[in-house]
Amino acid sequence: MQARRSADRIQPAQWVVLAVTIVAAFIVVLDNTVLNVAIPTILRDLHTRLPSLQWVVTGYALTFAALLIIGGRLGDVYGHRNVFMVGAALFGIGSFLASVSTSVGELILGEAIIEGIGASLMLPATLAILSATFTGRIRATAFAAWGATAGVGAALGPLVGGFLTTNYSWRWAFRINVIVAPLAIIAAALFIARTERKSDRPRVDIPGALLIAAGMFLIVFALSEGGTYGWWKPLERFKVGGTTVWRATQPVSIIPIVLAAGIGLLCAFVAVELRANRRGSDALFELQHLGLKTYRYGLMTVLVLAMGQLGISFVLPLFLQNAKHLSAERNGLWMLPAGIFVIIGAQVGGALTRRLGTMKVVRTGLLIYTAGIFLIFWAVSLNITVWRLLPGLALYGAGVGFAVAQLTNVILSEIPDENAGAASGANSTVRQVGSALGVSVIGALLTARTISSATTTLRTAAIPPAVRAHAVAGIRALGSAYMPPASFGRPNAAVVRRAVSYGVLNGTHWALLFAAGVVLTGALMSLLIPNELIPEKETPLEDLPETIDPLAVDAGIAAADL
Repeated sequence: MQARRSADRIQPAQWVVLAVTIVAAFIVVLDNTVLNVAIPTILRDLHTRLPSLQWVVTGYALTFAALLIIGGRLGDVYGHRNVFMVGAALFGIGSFLASVSTSVGELILGEAIIEGIGASLMLPATLAILSATFTGRIRATAFAAWGATAGVGAALGPLVGGFLTTNYSWRWAFRINVIVAPLAIIAAALFIARTERKSDRPRVDIPGALLIAAGMFLIVFALSEGGTYGWWKPLERFKVGGTTVWRATQPVSIIPIVLAAGIGLLCAFVAVELRANRRGSDALFELQHLGLKTYRYGLMTVLVLAMGQLGISFVLPLFLQNAKHLSAERNGLWMLPAGIFVIIGAQVGGALTRRLGTMKVVRTGLLIYTAGIFLIFWAVSLNITVWRLLPGLALYGAGVGFAVAQLTNVILSEIPDENAGAASGANSTVRQVGSALGVSVIGALLTARTISSATTTLRTAAIPPAVRAHAVAGIRALGSAYMPPASFGRPNAAVVRRAVSYGVLNGTHWALLFAAGVVLTGALMSLLIPNELIPEKETPLEDLPETIDPLAVDAGIAAADL
């Protein structure tokens, strides 16, 4: 293991290590937020539909969630420096494939799968590397820099994505990683010391990892593609690689079958983990800790909050660009206050815990969060202005900062020290799964309501029947991304565009109401968490577990889900 440095000042080599780790954290967080404002542009460039493109965002979150704990375990076994370099290489390769993609399938392969795997290896390794490199007071400084960088990356993601999409291309969001990843690998090889392999390091729970990854993939696929293939009655055939797997003439859609298979795999995962716990072997998920109310209800609250949080950042850019017709760059500027207020709210909430207690701050944050969504709902209209949207974004961001930044303390308050690493990893996994589910459900709701409202409006519009039929078919195929062709003529095209805008408005309102309901459910669920938590342990930074929750280091990291 790398020798501990002076506790009084950062050595030159340590500066390089710190720079490598915070840059890695920055590009991982940025990559998870930068594409949100580019979604409408990608829909048009790749001639695809929203449910298909959802898998770029959803797939990245799912891959990251499924492999996050495994990435930390692999670092324990093979050395965090080695795993970091492998992760950075995969991240760069995936970014290159995404940057040259000509179809949604290629984009999903590069971004959602390869980049997601790379990120799940890189991010846990950065924290373990910091833990081995720094000690004393400068160690606290190093972790604060890591967390602040992640928060800044989350806040700047929409702005950077908007600037690149408007002035250059959304592909540059990936090309930046292609440049940065090799530099990170070279710096890691030169300046980060190898770690010695310990005989008592935990093993990777391969069966558990495969079961939860496959189960969550199938469940989220069913939720996001139900509108496409039919929730019960088949709407169209299901193909894999050009081969028809399920025909549209079947009596039942493939969706309920896929959903049942996903639930079955998750049940098998629970059985495997319970057996591992009984045998005393290394488990991916410490199920026995679910008997603790702070852990059980804390994780459930995190799950529903993540559903609402990612849903908001997914819905608003689509509305602002497809209904308000903002450029991607202006969209990023409009969304920037949300990320800033997350960081502010996290800092203020952390200070208030000393006076009010952790649970009061969490519940207050959830109420502020819910109020912010309702203000956004009230502000969303075809005549929306940035000043009308600002109060809702401010409350939304502040509420997220209050609640999310403190929930990790609640979840870990009763977990024994020797299991804190696994428990914090579970917290990150649940957060990512909730984010994926939120994008899937809210995206499906937005698409369904947009198509229904827009086609209903067109049926009574004063346009030629041929134009109406063509527009209705196009909207059903492309949803909010549909643009009327020049052959319609200017008056007819204006009517169609107006109908699509009203459809997006209606779909956005429904999606925001769902998100508000989810967050309100989380607020009610938090009442099940005991008010009196076990006092936080005054654990020196040197004694913290190497596997630290990458979404809970420093208050600024609460912004990472934006």
